Amino acid sequence: MAATHTDKAFEQDLRNLREKLLAMGAKVETLIAQSTKALTDRDSSLAEQVVGADREVNRLEVDIDDLCRRILALRQPAASDLRLITTALKIVTDLERIGDLAVNIAERAMDLNQVPPLAPYYVDTPKLAELAQQQVKKALDAFVSGDAAKAEDVLKGDDLLDALFLKIFNELLAYMMEDSRNIRRATALMFIAKHLERIGDHALNVAEMVIYMVRGKDVRHPRSRDLE
Repeated sequence: MAATHTDKAFEQDLRNLREKLLAMGAKVETLIAQSTKALTDRDSSLAEQVVGADREVNRLEVDIDDLCRRILALRQPAASDLRLITTALKIVTDLERIGDLAVNIAERAMDLNQVPPLAPYYVDTPKLAELAQQQVKKALDAFVSGDAAKAEDVLKGDDLLDALFLKIFNELLAYMMEDSRNIRRATALMFIAKHLERIGDHALNVAEMVIYMVRGKDVRHPRSRDLE
């Protein structure tokens, strides 16, 4: 993805930046999987682990921000290297928010684990979580390899995730209308599904920034640009 630099210290800084972003990405992927497992397995202890692990995500965010600022101040990067660093600064924000959303899911899981489950709706939720996790992974892979085509695949995959979210939402809404006793549990599951859909949106943000990093083209908010 990056050219070889004559300044070995600069090259090492960029390598460290990529490695830290990958570590943070792997961490949030794990938190997505664990928070969903805490729900489906009714494992509140695992949910508590997710909540505690968010501190590591926050620490990595601070580390990456500091590293980016140091590179900008000391190395004064230009062209593709500058796009790499500005992209990293935006990606780290999305990853931190994904971690927060995984914590939200874990907290909802702890509440739901105290009441009888709405079993039929625990089937599609893990599917939605898997799709969201895959989107995050593909977006990060695109970043590491500097592959805009892989990033475009993430953009295409967002429609599938949105469709499954809508299916879950409508089914839960119908379930609430059938029996008011289901409202509390169904509402909690709706929030979980929405959190997973938002994770997909953050993966989309990462993919869009990868396209900018590689091609120097901003593909965000296409409808807004069409109005200009």
